[in-house]
Amino acid sequence: MGAVTGLLAGAVVLAFRWVIEASQRAFLPGGQLGNYEALPGWALLALPVAGGLALGLVFDRLPAHLRSVGIVHAIQQLRHTGRPNLPLGNALVQFFAGGFAIVCGHSVDREGPGVHLGAATGTWVGGRSDDADSFTLTVCGAAAAIAAAFNTPLAGIVFVIEVLGVRYRVDRFIPVMTASVIGAIIAQLAYGVEPTFELASGLQMVSNEEILLLVGLGIVTGLVAVAFISLTELSWHAGGHLRPSVAFTLAGLATGLIAQLVPQVPGISYDTLNNILNNHLGLQLLLTLILGKLVATAVAVGLRVPGGLIGPSLVIGGALGGAVGHLVQHLAIPTGSESFYAVVGMLAMMSAVLRAPLAALMALLELTGNPNVIFPGMVAVVFADILSRQLLGRESIFEHVRRLAEVKPGERVLPPSEDEGPRNEG
Repeated sequence: MGAVTGLLAGAVVLAFRWVIEASQRAFLPGGQLGNYEALPGWALLALPVAGGLALGLVFDRLPAHLRSVGIVHAIQQLRHTGRPNLPLGNALVQFFAGGFAIVCGHSVDREGPGVHLGAATGTWVGGRSDDADSFTLTVCGAAAAIAAAFNTPLAGIVFVIEVLGVRYRVDRFIPVMTASVIGAIIAQLAYGVEPTFELASGLQMVSNEEILLLVGLGIVTGLVAVAFISLTELSWHAGGHLRPSVAFTLAGLATGLIAQLVPQVPGISYDTLNNILNNHLGLQLLLTLILGKLVATAVAVGLRVPGGLIGPSLVIGGALGGAVGHLVQHLAIPTGSESFYAVVGMLAMMSAVLRAPLAALMALLELTGNPNVIFPGMVAVVFADILSRQLLGRESIFEHVRRLAEVKPGERVLPPSEDEGPRNEG
């Protein structure tokens, strides 16, 4: 059943990606994916505002239980006693609302919705199974979703352990491994075997003196991750009382205004990330992109726009690493390329925001295919993660958001059990 779940979850995630890409090709200039920066200024403002208003009006009319979407929704269900419950209705809302938000330029990603869709697929496959098997198949779907999204089966497996908080157990993780591999195969059949991101060659540390530079990159990345999480929480508190139509419109307004100065901010921004990874952006643009993407994403997530934040975290980290890479080129020591620092920064930010250092390192290895980046990646990831944990605690941004969400009366959160993974108990 793990293979079936991996096949179906991978197909659903790729269908979600196809809908987004087909929509972008239909109206963005030149039919280029993510080419929001080619839109005129008025369109950069009007598109996310109008899209946020339209989506918010729909959410105003949805029952409260159908508004629960994303990775946080999956985590909540995996923490309940009994079998996980990720209903079809919520998955459909996630599919169409998440895709619409991304196409309209909101600074969110497709990977967060993908995890929800994959987990919901696993729940559906395990519909007549017992509670333990249903739990395992739900986890299988989430792992397959990450594997299909980035073509990273190992990172998909580690992701469900570190981010979703699932306890490792051999009888559970054999089907999870199977599902993750199948999810990656589905992605390769659809998009080829090349990595998700276009990476420059020569990604490696060239001198031992760079270790201190990587420590510095890790520390700066940790501080930026803290700012990102804190601003997301602040936005959540500020907009918690707002109707979705108002909240989503304000999120669109924030993105549209920021886009007047940094037109690369709207959407997932993976086209911009590819430019960063190939050293095509200057230092000034990288610095403004860090700030603009951070604010736009934190506001969107804090105001509950139905998208994810893994992709924006990668963009922010890549821009930060690229900026550091530009600066270190002026030092009187041999250093790696700007692209090398961008890749390391990208995964260090992922680790610090998601509290997923092993998943970040596995993704680093799988995305680059280069074992030479593991040691420098570990240096930056360790210091970014330690600093972020010291300042904000051990919980990931998803746990922070989950605790901010409304808790049902009588429900209390329990720590993960050793046998069945994290659960809640009512």
